[in-house]
Amino acid sequence: MGVTKTDQFTNEQNAVSELAKAIAHPARVAILEHLIETDTCITGDLVDVLPLSQATVSQHLKELKKVGLIQGNIQGTSVCYCLNKDTWARCIGTFNTFFDRIREASKCC
Repeated sequence: MGVTKTDQFTNEQNAVSELAKAIAHPARVAILEHLIETDTCITGDLVDVLPLSQATVSQHLKELKKVGLIQGNIQGTSVCYCLNKDTWARCIGTFNTFFDRIREASKCC
């Protein structure tokens, strides 16, 4: 969706869309699962556990970081990533609100 069109939707709709897009790729799901299991990770470690190049892993990390799902700290020549728990709490709330509205919708079919 073009940047010029997002202003035609509510903040909630844009938030759901941005978060869903960020976790919509299986490589990003794998990255998040690895971060959950290890609680921290250096980018090089991800290349060892994923069937992806360093450049591809970096691009996926960039997308996850852009929406705030992960955060990173520079340690020498490496970056150590972890989950951003505050953003995850907001993400859970956003999706719960969205799914609750679906559950409450009347049955049309």
